[in-house]
Amino acid sequence: MSSSFDPRTIVPAADELAGRVIAITGASDGLGRAVAFDCARHGAAVILLGRNQRKLESVREQLEAATPKGREATVAVLDLEHALAADYDRLAEAVLERFGKLDGLLHNAALLGLLSPIEHYDVPTWCRVLHVNLTAAFALTQVLLPALKRSPDASILFTSSGVGRRAKAYWGAYAVTKFGAEALTQMLAAELEGISSIRVNAINPGPVRTRMRRQAYPAENPESLPAPESLTPVYLALLGPASRGVTGMSFDAQPPPATAR
Repeated sequence: MSSSFDPRTIVPAADELAGRVIAITGASDGLGRAVAFDCARHGAAVILLGRNQRKLESVREQLEAATPKGREATVAVLDLEHALAADYDRLAEAVLERFGKLDGLLHNAALLGLLSPIEHYDVPTWCRVLHVNLTAAFALTQVLLPALKRSPDASILFTSSGVGRRAKAYWGAYAVTKFGAEALTQMLAAELEGISSIRVNAINPGPVRTRMRRQAYPAENPESLPAPESLTPVYLALLGPASRGVTGMSFDAQPPPATAR
């Protein structure tokens, strides 16, 4: 498939993800929650990853109530900030024991950190943001690669950002982690291409009505932004069979803003 592939043009079939197992970090809120719901609606068994078990259990109950009977979601508590190697290993073992494979992994969880000049950026916050947004995503990917390799058509999807392609003043550690996600996408895609069925891509959701967006732009009217649910078809296209053969690419979930004349 050529680089002209545009996931925004894909309309997922009702059974688009039937038989697939998809893990989503940051699944308790915002885009992660919305993507989890839509993956389940289109046939996937969903693994809800996050640090708050109560919130994850609530999402699981709501998801199972809103999807066809028998559709289940699995809660997997993993605190990306504090998890140790043994925690990652237990998760990988549990995925293989329960499902025997993994068909999709969406890295959605992230911290914003501070919007601050580099000169004044708090060093502990810098380290925390880099760890959660980038190092933990690397570690989780690494430990789940054996399960992904068992899939005949697996997809890894990293979350990027506009400030991960062209940096802006004051975005600090967050922007650096998104540049890192772009690099990790390209690197891992090149390493896996031709020797596995795993494709690796990145997605920039753009401005969305989420808690992190409110944190970054507190004066912005949230009603002027698209709801997370409106963007989920793009995620399904990249996690499902529509993007088979597409790897090492970075996509936008939204069209570019109209240029004023």
